[in-house]
Amino acid sequence: MLDLVAVREGGTVADALHIALRTAQHAESLGFTRYWLAEHHNMPGIASSATAVLVGHIAGGTQRIRVGSGGIMLPNHAPLVVAEAFGTLAELYPGRIDLGLGRAPGTDGPTMRALRRDRVETEEDFPRDVAELQRLLGPAQPGQRITAVPGAGTHVPIWLLGSSLFSAQLAAHMGLPYAFASHFAPRMLLQALALYRQLFRPSATLAKPYVVVGVPVVAAPTDAEAEFLASSTYQRVLGILTGRRGQLPAPVENFMATLGPQERAGIADFLAAAVIGGPDTVRAGFAALAQATQADEFMLVSDVFDPALRLRSLDIAAAAQATL
Repeated sequence: MLDLVAVREGGTVADALHIALRTAQHAESLGFTRYWLAEHHNMPGIASSATAVLVGHIAGGTQRIRVGSGGIMLPNHAPLVVAEAFGTLAELYPGRIDLGLGRAPGTDGPTMRALRRDRVETEEDFPRDVAELQRLLGPAQPGQRITAVPGAGTHVPIWLLGSSLFSAQLAAHMGLPYAFASHFAPRMLLQALALYRQLFRPSATLAKPYVVVGVPVVAAPTDAEAEFLASSTYQRVLGILTGRRGQLPAPVENFMATLGPQERAGIADFLAAAVIGGPDTVRAGFAALAQATQADEFMLVSDVFDPALRLRSLDIAAAAQATL
């Protein structure tokens, strides 16, 4: 599962953090493999900006599930700082920490400049920073002038995240597992996965391609209720598309019917990989997506306004996946 740690209308950041932990504990009880958190900044509806801190909080409140970043936006950070943070997490929670890396800013232009100060990024920076991070998390070498302490020798698994052909090619070239952000940018999903698999080079950490795809999921006992609950996601997406980001809104009856054709098309494009419906619909949606992508894992995103109904959504999704 990927959690953006949504701040709900009428709720607080503290509420959002509590809901995230409760959701992670529930996902663990259902047998989910991993629980990732995404770095976003200056967004009133997302409380996961201090991603490494939150990874530690979730890992400390669970027992077995892997916890990680989906992802850390590496251009916002020096590789040494990331290596030390995730090296510390790996020492605290051995064998349970993932480090997913992205190259987007995770925010708007002014906030990006506030994060990066005077740094001007070039296309060569991201591959170089990923390689540096690999070295810092690998075994310390004789004569190595800069060592991540903690970090060196922890071998925290690195994933590359993206929604473009650039990220697919880089993950293939470096022999790293690849997570495609189809939960919000599904347009190039199949093309990127094909390119990744075609160009993949085995590495010391990965012998063959390994793919995760992001899947927005809203599951309920009936298709009609799922569609109603999904209106929270529809409203959030419309806010993203129109530049009016806010807190996660309560569901609205027949929300899509109130929109014009262009707005509906924009939401549908954004959520083209979404699976929304009752148990049978969710099962069929998962089966179709699995056949189309041959993904090794689904990374679910479930923005349901009512926290209890969000847990129920995960129950239904887990049961549907188990029958495939």
